[in-house]
Amino acid sequence: MTHVLILGANGQIARYAIDLLLNETDAQLTLYLRNANRLSNLQSDRVSIREGDVLDLATLKEAMESQDVVYANLSGDMEGQAKNIVKNMEKTGLKRLIFINAFGIYDEIPGEFGKWNQRVIGQYLPPYRKAADIIEDSDLDYTIVRPPWLTNEDEIDYEITQKAGPFIGTVVSRKSVASLVVKMVESPGLHVRRNLGINKPNTNGDRPAFME
Repeated sequence: MTHVLILGANGQIARYAIDLLLNETDAQLTLYLRNANRLSNLQSDRVSIREGDVLDLATLKEAMESQDVVYANLSGDMEGQAKNIVKNMEKTGLKRLIFINAFGIYDEIPGEFGKWNQRVIGQYLPPYRKAADIIEDSDLDYTIVRPPWLTNEDEIDYEITQKAGPFIGTVVSRKSVASLVVKMVESPGLHVRRNLGINKPNTNGDRPAFME
């Protein structure tokens, strides 16, 4: 049985991932978030809930004990959180990290969509780039996942791109990102030390369709 620590467990992608993990795997989940009451209605003998902040080194270290995989689905101080995750994983001997980041941090989006995206969210991306650099500079078995604009479509439909290539597409469903996370939990060697873009196929355009 795989033990998975989910950081930022009340996030929207994380919620989909929790549902898929409980329904499609036998994984034991530790849900880590700042306000445990937000998940108080989640009842399962395979779930434990830990209240804490990723910026709290001691509490985070305790939560990492006896885990196999850390899946981080965070916002806020991305650089500080990435530093704490790496530091505590190295202390506890944990190796496998799945970290949700953001697309556009490498100026990898071509064409008019890339220009539009930079205007809309470019100012928010530097901390995400710093977090990715911290993780890639570690010795962890990481996978960084960079989704584009997210939808709540009830679908699993995605393709992936590598860091070295251009980003493709404009949107992807949160459930699709969660499905990729679950695949990596089930197959810990999948996409190790890779930095992936994820998108719904055939969604190229000058901006996301829901904003046209």
